[in-house]
Amino acid sequence: MSGHSKFSNIKHKKEKNDAAKGKIFTRFGREIAVAVKEGGPDPANNSKLATLIAKAKANNMPNDTIDRSIKKAAGEGNTAQYVRATYEGYGPKGTAIIVETLTDNKNRTASNVRNAFTKGQGSVGTQGCVSFMFDEKGLIVVDKEDLEMDADELMMLAIDAGAEDFSDEEDSYEIITDPQDFDAVLQEIQKNELPIISADVTMIPQTWVELTDEADIKNINRILDFLDEDDDVQNVYHNWDEK
Repeated sequence: MSGHSKFSNIKHKKEKNDAAKGKIFTRFGREIAVAVKEGGPDPANNSKLATLIAKAKANNMPNDTIDRSIKKAAGEGNTAQYVRATYEGYGPKGTAIIVETLTDNKNRTASNVRNAFTKGQGSVGTQGCVSFMFDEKGLIVVDKEDLEMDADELMMLAIDAGAEDFSDEEDSYEIITDPQDFDAVLQEIQKNELPIISADVTMIPQTWVELTDEADIKNINRILDFLDEDDDVQNVYHNWDEK
């Protein structure tokens, strides 16, 4: 089956360092806070929270960190109210960038996102200006080095669970699902205790843009770095074909 998710490779390689892991844990902490506020702290009675816990564990978030996030969100002193906002825009040579945020101050977040684009000679566009260039898919990345079963066995396991695509990458296997089938496939992978690097519903570009000019590469890295440093930013998707 065809591999087509270069961005996930870039992403999960970067996320192996401790600083990036801390960013992931902050992201899930906010998501958990929203889920607890909406449906309570018991995952048995809050399916959204149960799904988030499964995703957090798949992304190597420790159980005690998850528990602390739930308890903090359920505490009487926690008054933070997070709202979602998505921004779309362009980097060098028309590269498409989507920024998903979860914030308690939309004015601050909007200003920071615009500043990140400006720093890299990019621009924020209107809602929907680039999202049509992406497909929403579930993506589960399995560590090739620590996997004991062979690729064909993993592929059949994933397909039987509902996956729609399977990719053999340099240091990982990538399982692509329809967003509605993501939870079922993830549960099957976790049930078999396979070494998951990351798992989430993501946006996969339909086409990729190559950048050859050093100034363009520097500018898009500036945009992505500024966005990555912002705690309000949950996810960033782009179609830059980073070699």
